[in-house]
Amino acid sequence: MQAFTDQPIYSEAPLQLLLFVDDRPKSRQQVQRIQSYLDELQAEYKFELQVVDVGQQPYLAEHFKLVATPALIKIHPEPRQVLAGSNIISQLKNWWARWQVAVEGYIRLQAELQNDFHDERNGSAPIQNTSIQSVAASAELIRLSDEIFRINQEKEKLEEQLQFKDRVIGMLAHDLRNPLTAASIALETLQSNYNVEKGEFERLTPKLTTRLFQQARNQTKIIDRMITDLLQVARSTDSDFRIHPQKIELGNLFQELLEELRDRISLKSLAIAKDIPKDLPLVYADPERIRQVIINLLDNAIKYTPEGGSIIVSGLHRTSQKVQFSIGDSGPGIPEENRDRIFENHYRLERDEGKEGYGIGLCLCQRIIRAHYGQIWVEVSPMNGAWFHFTLPVYLK
Repeated sequence: MQAFTDQPIYSEAPLQLLLFVDDRPKSRQQVQRIQSYLDELQAEYKFELQVVDVGQQPYLAEHFKLVATPALIKIHPEPRQVLAGSNIISQLKNWWARWQVAVEGYIRLQAELQNDFHDERNGSAPIQNTSIQSVAASAELIRLSDEIFRINQEKEKLEEQLQFKDRVIGMLAHDLRNPLTAASIALETLQSNYNVEKGEFERLTPKLTTRLFQQARNQTKIIDRMITDLLQVARSTDSDFRIHPQKIELGNLFQELLEELRDRISLKSLAIAKDIPKDLPLVYADPERIRQVIINLLDNAIKYTPEGGSIIVSGLHRTSQKVQFSIGDSGPGIPEENRDRIFENHYRLERDEGKEGYGIGLCLCQRIIRAHYGQIWVEVSPMNGAWFHFTLPVYLK
């Protein structure tokens, strides 16, 4: 018996068989019985048998559309026939005599053809049987087609990454300008009013001084968050997104972040409504990751809510194991046909092409929530804007 190769093979045996095997322990004995029976047949009747390991050449199994192994295939003479299942030997016993008749008929036909075309061929060598060579060529074409498909997929992915990189560089440069300018103004104001000799700020009240320091601090946090979000989305996948959960009181975290964004909220005169029950259980989550989720969702709510609009933050104890948090706004909302796609990496609505942002915030939020075995989705808010919900596991003592 021969192992199947992709090299051209010319056989004088008109009967050609392929035996497909695998390396499963439970099929090993069956394969040995089949091979032993074929050895007995081969001692009495000349035929060619080649063994194919589907683990090494899976594209051949695809070529013959096999659904199970072991399998014995008669590839020549035509028509092709497949024997599979747990009773291959009994099937072979039933078909063996008919295969021999088919081979004898094929040999007679070949002899007639050789006689008819002997003069034209000028005594050339008989036509060789190339069925196994054809199978090898077909299998190689399948393998190459799979490889080309894989390479094309990688090429498209790389092209997409390059386009994303160019887009992000331009948008990041634009988006960083605003917080950098705000931080610079605050620091320059503090510097210009600081008297080194006296060690105090002149013409600035203590309250205004504190406010300017807070402004500079908040803006640097925004810059840091933008860069962190970008790096995490660029490097991470769902499978390697690590979290370090602990018990946290999410109501307090919401309050802290709303205070951090107070200047932006006041600038647009937005009304904030909170509906987080005091008896809401603690959640088991990574505080830094969940902070990223909340800050992204609040940032979007502030960005898209018009001046004088409203934002609502709420919490709900859904089950004994899940807590739901929601952030809604009175902005334009998300069209229904886009509510799934907005969580894709760097996907943006057409209407948002001119706005700040580079479309990675919601993708990052989804990865973080999924890493906590939670869910995140969007609906229409009670104020007809966007209404984002996410769930987190309850901390169980």
